[in-house]
Amino acid sequence: MPEPDSQSPILSPRGRLARYHAFALDGDADDARDALAALDRALAEGDAVVGLGEPLCRALDVTIEGMRTFPALSGAGIAVPSTQGALMVALLGDDRGVLLHRSRALQAAIGDAFVLESLIDTFVHRDSRDLTGYVDGTENPEGEQARAAAIVAGAGAGLDGGSFVAVQRWVHDLDAFEDESTAERDRIIGRRLSDNEEMDDAPQSAHVKRSAQESFDPEAFMVRRSMPFVGEHEEGLLFVAYGESLDRYESVMRRMLGLDDGIVDALFRFSHPTDGGYYFCPPLRDGKLDLRAVGID
Repeated sequence: MPEPDSQSPILSPRGRLARYHAFALDGDADDARDALAALDRALAEGDAVVGLGEPLCRALDVTIEGMRTFPALSGAGIAVPSTQGALMVALLGDDRGVLLHRSRALQAAIGDAFVLESLIDTFVHRDSRDLTGYVDGTENPEGEQARAAAIVAGAGAGLDGGSFVAVQRWVHDLDAFEDESTAERDRIIGRRLSDNEEMDDAPQSAHVKRSAQESFDPEAFMVRRSMPFVGEHEEGLLFVAYGESLDRYESVMRRMLGLDDGIVDALFRFSHPTDGGYYFCPPLRDGKLDLRAVGID
């Protein structure tokens, strides 16, 4: 039997631009069902990823095994906020004007059932680098390893082929980062900017050491599709990571905060998260969203 189809951009990145929408539920359960049924029409003309948040699942009186609300966490002098949405839609492409019109069509299709709470335009910087200049997603799994890390299997119809995603906006203080010497920047990240090689002598607080996915038990490999963003008054990275379980992301975040061993990730010296949400990205059936997990056949 063939494997269920996942939403294609999860395993096969598309385009150098994206628009990430987070919506709150603004209608009743019937309105939400009608809006979800209309999503396919709005998404038919391009690549997209749709994620369902726990507030939407609760409104529809359904439970998705493994789904939960993004947790508000804190470490020593650090807060990780939760801004959990009901619905997340990422539109991907290469033309900003086309994405704008697709975004307008999306919002028209879902009508008054959802209200837009957040809209973030992201882009690929050079060869998939963060705005700091360091390559992002170096240790992304590929091929069958990527599918095993990101895609749900063995959970049943409407779930298999799906994926859980963590979406989190990180705002950078680039002035503070650039005030550091090149050597100190390398120690903060744990890789050399010059060749992207991991440093053997990186401090335990280096981001690479705090987030090394193979060092967790069980391993916490995720498929990352993060992209930088630039706003009117801020810039940074929209962290996007797909996993077959939300436990993978949460294990890494807790260690970054020092909740395991008291060592805080040096990344927090120049960057901090301002929002975050968890979503279940349903699989596809006959090329359309398979919404059986939320009671829509």
